[in-house]
Amino acid sequence: MEPSDEGSAEHALKAQRRTNLATLRDLGSDPFAQTRYPVDAHASDIATQYASLEPDAETPTAHHALAGRLLALRKQGKKVFFADLWDRSGKLQLYVRADVVGDDAFAQFDQVDLGDIIGASGTIFRTKSGELTLRVNSFAVLSKALVPLPDKHHGLQDVEKRYRQRYVDLIMNEHVRTIFLTRSKIVSEMRRFCDDRGFIECETPTMLHVAGGAAARPFRTHHNALDLNLDLRIATELNLKRLVVGGLERVYEIGRIFRNEGIDTTHNPEFTMLELYAAYWSVDEMMAFNEELYAHLVARVHGTETIAFGDREISFARPFRRVAYFEAMKEWGGLDRATLLDPAGAQRVLRDMGLPPSQTHGQALDKIFERVIEPNLVNPTFVYDYPVLISPLAKRKAGDPDIVDRYELFAANFELSNAFTELNDPDDQRARFEAQMVERKKGDDEVPPPDWDFVTALEYGLPPTAGIGIGVDRLVMLLTNNQSIREVILFPLQRPVAAS
Repeated sequence: MEPSDEGSAEHALKAQRRTNLATLRDLGSDPFAQTRYPVDAHASDIATQYASLEPDAETPTAHHALAGRLLALRKQGKKVFFADLWDRSGKLQLYVRADVVGDDAFAQFDQVDLGDIIGASGTIFRTKSGELTLRVNSFAVLSKALVPLPDKHHGLQDVEKRYRQRYVDLIMNEHVRTIFLTRSKIVSEMRRFCDDRGFIECETPTMLHVAGGAAARPFRTHHNALDLNLDLRIATELNLKRLVVGGLERVYEIGRIFRNEGIDTTHNPEFTMLELYAAYWSVDEMMAFNEELYAHLVARVHGTETIAFGDREISFARPFRRVAYFEAMKEWGGLDRATLLDPAGAQRVLRDMGLPPSQTHGQALDKIFERVIEPNLVNPTFVYDYPVLISPLAKRKAGDPDIVDRYELFAANFELSNAFTELNDPDDQRARFEAQMVERKKGDDEVPPPDWDFVTALEYGLPPTAGIGIGVDRLVMLLTNNQSIREVILFPLQRPVAAS
């Protein structure tokens, strides 16, 4: 079909739906005048309640009312319709007969289209072929779909259009609905897990004078009334630790984070992070907590320790593997600690790998790690004892001033968690902020400006504390077997559509 023909066909379908709407109104049923429907069951409830109902059997005294979207419609002769009604829990077949609902009501049903939202009440029976069905005795058209749905056999396949019109994607693709229902379950379970261990959920500001707590370029906005330039947060870390200073010993936040960075399969500029802090814990207790949380989530979502991710199987059997940062560099890259801790040595390693030089020593180490270590981290692996120069907020390891008490958890070759024993020495923190200022002057705009009030907060006394950040979107990717972060974010950032 030529593009012009396709456009003409769609225009005709839209016109027919407008005509059907007008006919419904003439018959005394305006879908958009409806305000409620007395739903008392969902498709999954019916499937559970009548699982043992035999074929060709009926429950003539039990009435149920459901509402949802029509995604299949089949007319048999002049007086019978079969339709598939989808609600939030699944599908139920409808059976509509003129001699049951009445000729006037049947004439209204003759004006419904695929995509319309209806309410229907009646009794349940199982057809001879074994499908649970609602024998409709009354119905109401609750909303009219004025544009046609994509072809049911091909669905909505254009990836960019799927993200841009997520509402259509959710209508047409059951597996997409399942992803986001699973995501909700994961987030709820994370919240319950934290609450059950004595943590309290807190809310910290999204707009900040200084966006600190991570190495990332912030989004900048302006507050007109106060004539202030503000940053959208790149982490919740510093404010949550202020709360620990204030005596809220176990805190967490599941919140949106904004980083002015590129978009790829594991990065979106707006994403969700769980950050959690526990007074009187070290990184060792946090590692145990982290391992228990992930094993718990995998068991809750999959009922097993092993999950599929792409063409691989990943085992979350405890204990997870643990390997020190420099041991990993030696094992998989043949690189020694002295070379990596020397700024010139790190740049030389980049050059030998065919990578461009980095502006800072820390960036060089990150690039080397991504090239050498991450491709080997398939099953859950804790990489610990990171260099201090890439860990400005972590406490130094006793007896080794170049190392901090920090780990990152990896699986499927990407980072899932970042945790450390928090730096609580205000003098050390001040010195590290001063070092960050030097890095910023070198042109690294992903190094945040110092938040000097945080140093003041530390001067009031932060107890020994461990903290963790967990990328919720990446975790959902892993647990739903999706290779792109945009598949697990309802509305990923996209360029606007050019005006036609």
